[in-house]
Amino acid sequence: MKEKLILLHGALGSKDQLVELGEHLSDQYDIFSFNFSGHGGDTTVMPYSIDLFVQDTIDFMQGESLEKAHFFGYSMGGYVALKLAHGYPARAGKIITLGTKYKWDPESAAKEGRMMNPEIIGQKIPAFAATLDARHQPGDWKSIMNRTGEMMTTLGDGAAMTSTYFSSIENEVLICIGTDDHMVGIAESETTASLLPHGHLKMLEGFRHPLESVDIITLSSVISGFIG
Repeated sequence: MKEKLILLHGALGSKDQLVELGEHLSDQYDIFSFNFSGHGGDTTVMPYSIDLFVQDTIDFMQGESLEKAHFFGYSMGGYVALKLAHGYPARAGKIITLGTKYKWDPESAAKEGRMMNPEIIGQKIPAFAATLDARHQPGDWKSIMNRTGEMMTTLGDGAAMTSTYFSSIENEVLICIGTDDHMVGIAESETTASLLPHGHLKMLEGFRHPLESVDIITLSSVISGFIG
């Protein structure tokens, strides 16, 4: 029987972005993915939080009768996976994250929040705006972006996981960071890996932050190599 692997999407994302990765891993694992509340066509309207997305994940696992699974989380999805492992240690196996931001304080949250401006995105990056619109129909991508920015502010104001949180997570975790990722610092990835009792760091040469830009074959090999 194949082991179970849940793929978690990032902020402003959807499960559709993970289809190709899932196809590369499906020979080895039973692959599962879903949309977080308010994403990818889900029209739930409520404030976003990491705790909400953790509960989404637990609810999904209940619906699929999954007692335990390994996790790959891209960007925000990796943060959700670690928060789940902290609160529900028996539900998570090995965890791989890619491009996940771990350092949240008022300054970093404000910097991230400034990028969550739908009016500026619509004016200056219309192609990205069109992608978000198509990805989240019939939801409103502008509302999704605003709620994401509000969640980032909350993380910066004290809702983020602390070093104590990370040091209490007993799962084996592989933190992957691209050498060309200009959104997430290598230092914060190194620090978090060192705080995790069974944390490992993997530098992926040439990887940038957007999931669409990464080498899926390399990424799938890294994931399967770590899970075994």
